[in-house]
Amino acid sequence: MERNGAAFMGRPVRRDLSRTTHKPDSLNRNRVMGDVLPVSNADAISQPAGTQGAAAAIGGFPRTGELPAIGGVGLPADSASGAAGVVRAIEDYRELPAFGLVRHAAEVIPHRVAVIYGERSWTYEELNYDIVRCAALFQAYGIQPGDRVGLLLPNVPEFIVAANAIWRAGAIAVALSPLMAAEEIDKLVDCTGCQVIVTLDMLAHLLAPCQGKLKHTFYVSIREHLPALKQIGYLWMRGQRLGTWSLPSDDAHHWLREGIAATQREWQPVPIEPRSDVAYILPTGGTTGAPKAVALSHQNMVANAWQQLEWTRRRFAQDTMLAVLPFFHSYGMSAMVMGGAAMGATLVVHHRFNVRQVISLMVEHHPTVLHAVPAMLSALNERLDDYPADLNSLDWVISGGASLDAEIAETFAAHCGTLVVEGFGLSEASPVTHVGDLFSEPRYGTIGLPLPETQCRIVDPRGGLGDLGCGVVGELIVRGPQVMLGYWQDPERTAATIEKGWLRTGDLATRDPSGCYTIVGRKKDLIITSGFNVYPVEVEAVLQAAPGVAEVAVIGQPDDQRGEIVTAIIVMKAGAQWDEESLREHCQEHLSKHKQPRQYEQSTRELPKNFLGKVIRRKLRTVAASGQLGEAS
Repeated sequence: MERNGAAFMGRPVRRDLSRTTHKPDSLNRNRVMGDVLPVSNADAISQPAGTQGAAAAIGGFPRTGELPAIGGVGLPADSASGAAGVVRAIEDYRELPAFGLVRHAAEVIPHRVAVIYGERSWTYEELNYDIVRCAALFQAYGIQPGDRVGLLLPNVPEFIVAANAIWRAGAIAVALSPLMAAEEIDKLVDCTGCQVIVTLDMLAHLLAPCQGKLKHTFYVSIREHLPALKQIGYLWMRGQRLGTWSLPSDDAHHWLREGIAATQREWQPVPIEPRSDVAYILPTGGTTGAPKAVALSHQNMVANAWQQLEWTRRRFAQDTMLAVLPFFHSYGMSAMVMGGAAMGATLVVHHRFNVRQVISLMVEHHPTVLHAVPAMLSALNERLDDYPADLNSLDWVISGGASLDAEIAETFAAHCGTLVVEGFGLSEASPVTHVGDLFSEPRYGTIGLPLPETQCRIVDPRGGLGDLGCGVVGELIVRGPQVMLGYWQDPERTAATIEKGWLRTGDLATRDPSGCYTIVGRKKDLIITSGFNVYPVEVEAVLQAAPGVAEVAVIGQPDDQRGEIVTAIIVMKAGAQWDEESLREHCQEHLSKHKQPRQYEQSTRELPKNFLGKVIRRKLRTVAASGQLGEAS
């Protein structure tokens, strides 16, 4: 494909791609190694990793001190291959800007397919080329280092291009979820000072409240990736949703793809300090009151990707990932956008989770790695129970975002014949801190071991940093290169969350003698009844095993005598009869007296959950206070 000053923006997918590129045999490995290009060929204007500069830290965060050295690991070599001619993954995260992962892959495996979306594909060389041109486009429109640029996009290739281009321009990407209401987006625009947004055309209506605050809006359309007939249907749907058949096209509104293709400007390198410059801002916590936004540095993001690469024993340029977890969520960003590039993997991108479509993509493209949440695996199990499919290409399935039920994990493992492990993390840690061992038998119920260079302690939830030892329940605190700089322009909240480098997770956990950690609940969800601590997760696990129970959530309700009483909200399976006495007997058999619920409520609707499948307990507590638990939804 000729460049001629225009962006590649993808090529038709080869039908045998999954067999020849994704899981290469020795012949194909030799071909990939032969594709190595000198480092200087990766960028239109090459910028060395760890560009030196004395730019002031952005966002009010001080520069950090030296981090511990990685034993025996030096800086990346100046050429793509070592003495033996072996393609190399990144070896040191400390001086690499966030866009450096794609750049490195473009240097060492330029012709390996990086992204597949629909009928189009991009090699790492093509992807990096688009990123450089997009960065030049942003600079042409006046985006400066430190500016905040919002990403209001589902999983599309342009998310990867725009995010990396924002970082190349020295700006800060801001995660805006398509699931947010327009009012929530407006609040985040105000909170972050965002003046530029890259959005899907279908989501343009969500920007109505903040249009007067934006200097530029760049539109992305899935239509551009569709066959001609489907493009007509897409335009009709867009017109129905937006109430108009066209979008503004003026000095403040632009189509991203057209801009990348037309830009004549060269990208101008800017100084980036990976340890202290903010790369990414993402909202976390509740949606009421002032927004809480996590600020991650370039180093935070690259370090977490490097940690995940190390967890695979540095498996590089061998894997295909099904990228269906939302990129706008911290897990999707770290595991796929960043982690995929660190592994030199091929991402099969899909913009939303649909059971049939996801299974079809897995059968067609033979992914070796699947990152998921328990709700996804549960839905896949239901379909596969009735309609089996060949998913044996999978080597690893890693579940995060919520607690993984052993039955869900074992059932999916049986369907695909692979290892299913659980991981753990939080937005404030980029987000991954723990993962189950990928090379041993799974230990369901635990979140596994800390990632490399991640320190963990179990401490008194009331305060202090002293470790309580094995087998004791306490608050999990973590320290490592992936721990955030802090909350955006909120030093008080930052100081309350990070103490001497230790991040207070707010999660209650235990550690066993082997070093594996188990989450037993959230500190804020802990129920104290008559002076006894009750962990909702423990009670829920018992009730979930009772006959006829489909869903259960346990909360504490105020009580004058006991402080709080344990309350169980239960959804029964279709056709199952509500029998409170049977549930009480079941809990009496399996739980200590103080852990047994004193109140049982049947909910006639599905329990309220976020998009990761986590039950929203605060909503249940609000409903409980109104006396309408039976109608919880």
